[in-house]
Amino acid sequence: MSYQIEFRHIRYFLAVADTLHFRKAAEKLFISQPGLSRQIKDMEDHLGITLFDRHNRQVLLTNAGLYLKQELSNNLKSLEAVLNHAKLLQAGKDGQLSFGYVGSAMQHIIPELLLKFTKNHPSVLFSLKEMDNQKQIEGLLSQDIDMGFVRLERVPRGLEIYPLLKETFCLVLPKDHAINRSNFKNISQLKDEPFILFDPEYSASYYEKVMEIFDDSGFSPLVSHNTIHADSIYKLVEHKFGVSIVPKSLQTANNDAIKFIELNKISQRTVLSAVWDKNNINPMLNYFLSLIKNQE
Repeated sequence: MSYQIEFRHIRYFLAVADTLHFRKAAEKLFISQPGLSRQIKDMEDHLGITLFDRHNRQVLLTNAGLYLKQELSNNLKSLEAVLNHAKLLQAGKDGQLSFGYVGSAMQHIIPELLLKFTKNHPSVLFSLKEMDNQKQIEGLLSQDIDMGFVRLERVPRGLEIYPLLKETFCLVLPKDHAINRSNFKNISQLKDEPFILFDPEYSASYYEKVMEIFDDSGFSPLVSHNTIHADSIYKLVEHKFGVSIVPKSLQTANNDAIKFIELNKISQRTVLSAVWDKNNINPMLNYFLSLIKNQE
C-alpha cells in the first residue's frame, strides 16, 4: 500500500468520531470543512473501509469506524505517555505519576507512600487530584491517571485493586454533646439526631456500608446534609447541624469544637484500596506498585 496513514489523519478521524459533526470537527482542528471531508474520504478509500455513515446531515460511526476509534484512542494514550516520559528524561526527571484519591487517603497513606518512594526516586513528578470513586475509575480507564485511592469493593475488568488500609468508623459529635466515650453504648442512642454524611454519589459502596451500621442498630437515620468534604462535615457538626460517621483515618486533632468516638465494637469496617490499570505502561507505576506491595 503506497498510501501511508500519518498522525494528522488519525487526529482528523478522531475529531470527527468524537463530535460526529464535520463542521464542528473542522473548527476544532482549525481546518476547512471541505478539506477535512476530503482527508477522511481519502483515508476511507485507501484503507478500503467505510468509517462513517452519512444520512441527511447525520454522521454515524460504522462498526469498523467504532472499532478504529476505540483502538486508536487507547493506543494514542499509550503513545502520548511514551513521548511525555521521553521529554521528562530529557529534562532530567525519572518520570511522572498521576494520582486520584478520596480525601481520607491524603491524611496519612499518600504522604507516607510519597516520602518512601522519593527516597529512591527523587526526580519523579507527582500530580495529585481529589476525585470521587467513579471519576477515578473513569480516569484510570482513559489513562488520565495512573493510580487511584478508592473506597470500593469491586472494580471493572482490566483494573487491579489492592487493599491498603482496613479501618473502623468514628462518630463525630459537637464537643459539648451529652454523649461521650464514657456513656456511649451504641449508635441507637443517636437515633433522634440528624446525621451529616458523605454524599452517596461520592462513594456509593461506602455509603451502603454506613447504612449497614444503621440497619444493625435498628433505625433509619435522619440525613440532614450530604457533602463530599470532611471539612464541611466538621464545620456542620461544630455548628450543631447534626452528628456524623467518618473513617477513623479522618479523625483530626485540629478542631477543638468536635470530638470523636471510635466505633470499634461494630462489625463494619471500611477499606481504602489502591487501584490501577494493569495495561498502563508507565514505567514509574511498576516501581510504585513494588513499594505498595512490599511495605508490609
